[in-house]
Amino acid sequence: MKAINPIRMGGVEVLPLIEGGKGISVSNGASAGAWACEGGVGTFSAVNADFFDENGERAPQVYHGRTRRERHEELVAYGVAGGIAQARVAHERRNGQGRIHANILWEMGGAERVIRGVLEGAKGLIHGITCGAGMPYRLAEIARDFGVFYYPIVSSARAFNALWKRSYHKAREWLGGVVYEDPWLAGGHNGLSNSEDPQQPEPPYPRVLRLRQQMREFGLDDTPIIMAGGVWWLEEWEDWIDNKELGPIAFQFGTRPLLTKESPISDAWKQRLLTLKEGDVLLQRFSPTGFYSSAVRNEFIRELEARNERQVAYTAEPVGEHTVEYGVGPRKRPVWLTPRDYGRARQWEAEGHTEAMRTPDNTLVFVTPEKQQEILQDQVECMGCLSSCRFSNWSQHEPDYSTGKKADPRSFCIQKTLQDIAHNGSVERNLMFAGHNAFRFASDPFYSNGFIPTVKQLVQRILTGR
Repeated sequence: MKAINPIRMGGVEVLPLIEGGKGISVSNGASAGAWACEGGVGTFSAVNADFFDENGERAPQVYHGRTRRERHEELVAYGVAGGIAQARVAHERRNGQGRIHANILWEMGGAERVIRGVLEGAKGLIHGITCGAGMPYRLAEIARDFGVFYYPIVSSARAFNALWKRSYHKAREWLGGVVYEDPWLAGGHNGLSNSEDPQQPEPPYPRVLRLRQQMREFGLDDTPIIMAGGVWWLEEWEDWIDNKELGPIAFQFGTRPLLTKESPISDAWKQRLLTLKEGDVLLQRFSPTGFYSSAVRNEFIRELEARNERQVAYTAEPVGEHTVEYGVGPRKRPVWLTPRDYGRARQWEAEGHTEAMRTPDNTLVFVTPEKQQEILQDQVECMGCLSSCRFSNWSQHEPDYSTGKKADPRSFCIQKTLQDIAHNGSVERNLMFAGHNAFRFASDPFYSNGFIPTVKQLVQRILTGR
């Protein structure tokens, strides 16, 4: 295995090993600080991060507002408090080594307000901000205002080109690196475009090379590219290391740090990771963001698959083959189905899925009364955790704070499920994000007999190879 030497990133030399930021409370100050302490870059999630009460215990996020707008303001305040708290923990645990980054999602509710509040309240403790899940044009401006480096997450050279030309060229001195997140390999939300086939993965090397070529056109020859998604052993990427064609490369580890002593996820989650098989992680489009995302195909995902299969198109008047009247809701308001779909609907009703819920696409999905009640309750309790949510139809933009579309019962409340699984909730009945290489935990000798390393042990193993 080639020697792994420090690279210059964000104005200093660090090991080219980055801990990927992971959602609500899944990478926190403890895990980020431990990773940075080993000389790399630790990343805590500033998405609804945990904060602490006067006794040092995690404070639950309880919402009191009667309206979505009121709860949204509470969510932003919680986000700022949590981000500051995790930055302080990370700073303390890094022992002056490495670097600390904060990760945000541009599509999260109040993203700019949250990250500005965190950077203001944790001055000097955060060295960089990584951001994806959307097109974060204002990221460069935020970084410049606070004197920290920024690391946009992109999945193509085209996306970076758009970001650079619109805004990033104005703050080029604060661009610390560009994260290439492979849309077919990475966990969580993925940046697949409409021109890309989710069933036809493309090899990452040519895509990263195109990104480097694009960056060179802008004079960014020495700005590191961070490869994210599918990285397990560095010897599997030896042709990338010290490769003049690619330029400086660092590697982001998102899934592997989940299985460490410092990882805040539950023991049940860690044990579940050790049992995954190839193909257990599914690339799907159920997320209320509208993006594709990769998650373990557990009971939660299988219920969404089944729910979406129990779906038929309807018309408001009899048109074409839609000739059979069907009553929807308590008042049995009529819509028209095809004869075949009417038969399917009756079959689903016989199986207990008696409630037909309208979608924004003029279809009906059939669910049990209990599931309908859960969906409606989750929609009512929305606190605006996304800038725009297809599940609840919330939008953070005035004047209506609505997407203008029907709430979509084919999706789910992402805030609810990610908070639950992050705080010891069921690993079968919640969304469990993971990269597509997660099945390797079960076969990698490093984890034999259920061994769970410390971050220090994992980093040393990555540096020395198998």
